[in-house]
Parts: sequence; C-alpha cells; structure tokens
Amino acid sequence: MYVHGFASSGSSGTVMALRRHFPAWTVIAPDLPVDPFDALDLIHRIVEEELPEIVIGTSMGGMYVQQLWGVRRIVVNPSFEMSRHLLFGKMGRNKYMSKRKDGVTEFRVDKNVVERFKLMEKNQFAGVNDKEKSLLVALFGDKDPIVNFRPLMEELYGKECCRVFAGEHRLNDDIMKKILLPLINEMLAASVCDEKIYF
Repeated sequence: MYVHGFASSGSSGTVMALRRHFPAWTVIAPDLPVDPFDALDLIHRIVEEELPEIVIGTSMGGMYVQQLWGVRRIVVNPSFEMSRHLLFGKMGRNKYMSKRKDGVTEFRVDKNVVERFKLMEKNQFAGVNDKEKSLLVALFGDKDPIVNFRPLMEELYGKECCRVFAGEHRLNDDIMKKILLPLINEMLAASVCDEKIYF
C-alpha cells in the first residue's frame, strides 16, 4: 500500500512507477481527504480490510504511515510538521498535482485544516515502543530541500531504523530500483521469520 503526500493522489507518478517496478504485487493507493483525521481513518480502514504486507508513505503520507501501529511500514522523507508547512506557504486554494478518482482538481487549506493538523501532530508519536521500532524503516534523502526529520526519527526509533539515500524529497525510478525494492524484499523476508506477527 502507498500513501501519497500533500496535493498528490493515488494516481501519482510515484504510484505508477511502483506498479511498473513491482508488477507481481497489487499496489493499493487511495486518494486522501484533506482533513488529517479523515485521511488517517481511511488509511486504517483500508489496512484492516486489505491487510497489506507493507505500507509505504512519502512526505505527508509518511506522517500518516508512521502512526499505523502494528503494521510493517516504510516512511520516506516524512513531514511531521504539516501545520507549519501549510501555514507558511499553502493557505488558500491549491491544485492537486495528479488526477483523483472523484474528479476534484482543487482544494482549500484554511485555519481549521491547519488546526486539525496541529491537533494530530501533538500525539503522532504516542505509540512508539520497541515493537514499533522493529516494524518501521525511515528513508531520508541526503539533499531533501523540503524537510529533514532524521534527527527526530533517530531519537524516537533509533539510528538503526533510519537510512539515508542519495536523493531529494521525492522518490524516482533510480531510488525505487536501488533502495526501495531491496528494502521491501528485506522486510518481507524478515517478516517470514517473525512468526507471521506482521501484515
């Protein structure tokens, strides 16, 4: 399962590339609501229904995926301060960068949306424990110009959960082939040895 970032959708170029690189797998990629709690509720429902083996989230999607307690997951350049990001650059009307199933092309960010993100951000790390540290890997581009929460993730999850790749904020074909695919295979192989306690 793939969870997209801000102003993106389940039909983004990243999703298309994931399906191209991993043709044997079904890649579930929902369009997320603007409200963060609605988005996280949707993600939880899909995880409960589909039981994905691994959930991958990038940027804003990484913030959501980090909170999927009990699920094997990968977060890529997670953005944990969306309220600040929105307040200082994304207020008002925004256009989606890729097509959504509902046909909506624009959305608004107002003070209420920012406050909803602030509320979520207060408790987004509440479930971190030793088990969760064994279920998550965080990837960070060494030249990401947008966010850098690697120090925070190393503090919360440990340095062994964090990996750095040569790249920027978004995934590209090269990163998928050289970094993401081997990591997914590594995590799937590890899950076979863990008495099926993971999805």
